[in-house]
Amino acid sequence: QVQLVESGGGLVQAGESLTLSCAASGRTFGRYSIGWFRQAPGKERELVAAVRWSDGNTYYADSIKGRFAISRDNAKKMVYLQMNNMKPDDTAVYTCAATVDGLRVNIPRLYNIWGQGTQVTVSS
Repeated sequence: QVQLVESGGGLVQAGESLTLSCAASGRTFGRYSIGWFRQAPGKERELVAAVRWSDGNTYYADSIKGRFAISRDNAKKMVYLQMNNMKPDDTAVYTCAATVDGLRVNIPRLYNIWGQGTQVTVSS
């Protein structure tokens, strides 16, 4: 099993970029798909991006497609979320999560290992 710790959150202005990092510990990181979720106050948690362990393919929510990019470095046990052209609606707590499923990374209920989250605030 892996443990996940996020970092990189902060305050940015609209139009700026920010990169979040998800550091994993555990020997089997390479066999976990990783997703980035976000939850804004009063809103449901949303899966915004994910990367499969099986083939490296990615998933993106329509709300962020074209602006965010997820990547993973298995050697460093890291997953990144590059966020560009940020908008005030991107303000949320961002959390990385893991699932052993190597294909269905777009299904939120399959994720069962969670980090603690990092706050991202985008000012207008």
